[in-house]
Amino acid sequence: MTGTTRSSAGLDARRRRILYRSWHRGTREMDLLMGRFADACIGELSEDEVADFEKLIEVEDPDLFGWLGSGEPSPEFDTPVFHRFRQFHLSGEGLPPI
Repeated sequence: MTGTTRSSAGLDARRRRILYRSWHRGTREMDLLMGRFADACIGELSEDEVADFEKLIEVEDPDLFGWLGSGEPSPEFDTPVFHRFRQFHLSGEGLPPI
């Protein structure tokens, strides 16, 4: 079980691949962070945003996790998609319902 709540039906091949990769990062914590964001947003991202998210998926889990806290991302990853990803989790949108 991946944890995804979103079907890949209706997504193009690129977005299906990103959705899968978001839920299969390597650490369960980052699977949950990236996967929930992808579930919520992958269908509405522009092509440029999809490209930025693809790059973000390649970042090592410890680095990305640190950036979500108090760290600042490397300049090449300091994109609107990263800030949207960070805000998604800081706002609690990425939390499962109780």
